[in-house]
Amino acid sequence: MTGRLKRSSTTSVTPMDAEGTWLRMNRAERAVVSRLRTPPQVQRYLNLLPYNTEPAPGRATLRSFRGVVQRKTAHCLEAALAAAVILEQHAFPPLVLSFESVDQLDHVLFVYQRAGRWGSIGRSRDPALHGRKPVFRTPRDLALSYVDGYIDYSGRITGYAVVDLRILGDYDWRLSDQNVWKVERVLLDYPHRSINSSDVRIDRLRRRYREFRTSFPDRKPLYYKGRERWSELPPEFSPGRNRGSAS
Repeated sequence: MTGRLKRSSTTSVTPMDAEGTWLRMNRAERAVVSRLRTPPQVQRYLNLLPYNTEPAPGRATLRSFRGVVQRKTAHCLEAALAAAVILEQHAFPPLVLSFESVDQLDHVLFVYQRAGRWGSIGRSRDPALHGRKPVFRTPRDLALSYVDGYIDYSGRITGYAVVDLRILGDYDWRLSDQNVWKVERVLLDYPHRSINSSDVRIDRLRRRYREFRTSFPDRKPLYYKGRERWSELPPEFSPGRNRGSAS
């Protein structure tokens, strides 16, 4: 969860496609795109990048694919943008799934369809908020698979939206050398569909999370149901290094 997204009003932009992006890529960027041709390959690439925690004295960042390749680090939205650029070159539309949370610690993933089913690619400090295999009938079903894993000390999903980044028009979110803050503003302004969940169930999940973190302060839980639908996790969450997998 990024902890940086703040919501405002709706923004209108003009659609435009990604023609010419490949021609503007440098050698390193083309090498990444050429090597990573499928969603699982992209997820594995992002898993191996250190999570961008934006530590002091540095400032918050929102880097394009170019910045991710150069810096070799990414937070959730940077990872979603990188996945979108890479897979757009392999005929996947640049779609992202944006979550709203009650504590305003929002999360973003790249989403795609395979054989009519929806999957996702993501990077997070929480294992349950990474990618999903393309097994979900609808974007809503995909979004619901994140509800339990979103629960921590304060998080709770309240809404979701699937956004086509081509609505950003000629704004250079793909290869800019600068921070691409307009992407964040557009996602925050975009209308989200509500997700309602049981207060009793959420309270139970939060208690379990607190109990786990009290017992294992250096670990994140892996006790969630439905893990067979998750994509491959980063090495730091492997069972040998994170033992919170008992259900």
